[in-house]
Amino acid sequence: MVESTADDERWLRLACELARRCPPSDTAFSVGAVIVGADGREVARGYSRESDPHDHAEEAALAGADRPALAGGTVYSSLEPCGERKSRPLSCTDRIIAAGLARVVFAWREPALFVPGTGAERLRAHGVEVVEIPALAGLAREPNAHLLSR
Repeated sequence: MVESTADDERWLRLACELARRCPPSDTAFSVGAVIVGADGREVARGYSRESDPHDHAEEAALAGADRPALAGGTVYSSLEPCGERKSRPLSCTDRIIAAGLARVVFAWREPALFVPGTGAERLRAHGVEVVEIPALAGLAREPNAHLLSR
């Protein structure tokens, strides 16, 4: 098991806070994401539905990133990146792998409410280091409480 660091927790808290900016939805989770380069500096950030009703947080962050800065970097996401997607042809795991990111740190495993949560396993299968910090899962669940009470 890969241990998290104090920096991991700090960046993941920021991702969880970004999730609170998401426009509400009954058909998608509210998620925040921050991408940090291998040098430890922020490259980009995003949140679900930031500029399009179908945007996922990781997708929004990747769209705003300088591509060369992604190599070897880390994605911090409040929710496990999707391994399957209904609204777009590429999942967030596909996008992360294609971008050359080395690590993914997330707080909350994706519940099988909309699609099966397979992102962590797919990322690991492609050599991406995956770190889960369940101590922050409550922060990630808060902006999604309306979905969890159904």
